[in-house]
Amino acid sequence: MVVGSGPNGLAAAVTCARAGLSVLVVEAQPEPGGGARTLDLGLAPGMVHDLCSAVHPLAAASPFLREFDLAARGVELLHPDAAYAHPLDGGRAGVAYRSLERTAEGLGVDGRAWRRLLRPFVDRAEALMEVVLGDRARGADGPLAHGPTALRLMAAVVEQVAVGTRFDSDVAPALLAGVGAHASTRQPSAAAAGTGLLLATLAHVGGWPVPRGGSRAITDALVADLRAHGGELITGVTVDDLDELPRARAYLLDTTPRTAVRVLGRRLPPGRARALTRFPYGNGVAKVDLVLSGPVPWANPEVGRAGTVHLGGSRAQLAQAERDVAAGRHARHPVVLVSDPTVADRSRLGPTGLRPLWTYAHVPAGSTLDVTEAVVSQVERFAPGFRDVVVASRAVPAARMSEHDANYPGGDIGSGAVTAYRLLARPRLAVDPYRLGIPGVLLCSASTPPGPGVHGMAGWHAARRVLRSRFGLTRMPDLAPEPVAGT
Repeated sequence: MVVGSGPNGLAAAVTCARAGLSVLVVEAQPEPGGGARTLDLGLAPGMVHDLCSAVHPLAAASPFLREFDLAARGVELLHPDAAYAHPLDGGRAGVAYRSLERTAEGLGVDGRAWRRLLRPFVDRAEALMEVVLGDRARGADGPLAHGPTALRLMAAVVEQVAVGTRFDSDVAPALLAGVGAHASTRQPSAAAAGTGLLLATLAHVGGWPVPRGGSRAITDALVADLRAHGGELITGVTVDDLDELPRARAYLLDTTPRTAVRVLGRRLPPGRARALTRFPYGNGVAKVDLVLSGPVPWANPEVGRAGTVHLGGSRAQLAQAERDVAAGRHARHPVVLVSDPTVADRSRLGPTGLRPLWTYAHVPAGSTLDVTEAVVSQVERFAPGFRDVVVASRAVPAARMSEHDANYPGGDIGSGAVTAYRLLARPRLAVDPYRLGIPGVLLCSASTPPGPGVHGMAGWHAARRVLRSRFGLTRMPDLAPEPVAGT
């Protein structure tokens, strides 16, 4: 039994179904996918928008999704010319391409420092992914087997936090800080620096692709495989108590820790319940979906080659905005993340040529503010004339983000605070963070390692525990698609 059909819940369900188990997935929303959904919001005829995740560097790098083989299942991951960009005032910008060398050349005097910082991780990308995404319980066979890479990452994080890499201009530091903003936490900090180094590395390895047609393409592939192996999916059902579910030998919860406490009730050991309830949530984001009549008129045309754009100004300006949010204040110029899927996926254009634009603004947790004006102003700052191409918009304040995904309380799309400690103690400090103290009941959401992102790894790790401990399986199921008869 799986509660929640986000990428982690579906990864767990697919793994168990392929092992020959009878699997039922229960989802509260009308459609599956959690943060990987793409819907018609009624903003323009024939146009769809990604509800949460839109760009997928972790999907391209995920060991689970690579074994699952999205491409063989018809999911096309499309790459823009540039992974991400960070414009600055005066028309200057940093642009990160899939090529490390091309990126370094574009950064001029800071190219050598950028290359020196990221080359070791690009060259050891597989080891880095094992360190970040691997199952810690595997001991010497898991992330610990890549100690040198882990130590190098820790050293780079310390340098970023303590003194910063020795850049000579303000472009490269801003470019790196913008990537770190995906952690939605205070800067400088170890969590933001680690996030920035990881995602910057992935830009030069697997890229930052968008799925053709939107994020739901990944969800559709997982659901199709689940059903092909006898699994069931029920939507529109909220679970408040374990007794509401059919009896099962194992329960995998793709939920927040506090939801797990509510669902499990007195079954949970008191100490475990207290630890899960104390798990803190992070800062909020507010969503603004836009419809444009034409491309964003970036002052620096090279920014328009990127699928993702980070807005926040200089490293110092971005850090001040993040400090304001962490202190519970709305930043005057908030950090804004922008994704234009049409840069890589022309199928996302509406029938009349209109195009969707995806944006998030960082705000205090639980904010009720409509940030449309703040977002438009921040884009206009780096793209004069932007207001003239905005045709329609839809705002979702941080306080309402949980209405379309209960795992986003207060607008925390990371399902828990992203700090150095909470990346280790997620949702609590434990050798096995997935187990809840009840035989056969595990937590497998982004509130567990390896944390946020469309990668399915938490669900995969938890499912393999269930297969071993509850069903006695020693050989894990193959995730690759079965060959078509006659081929």
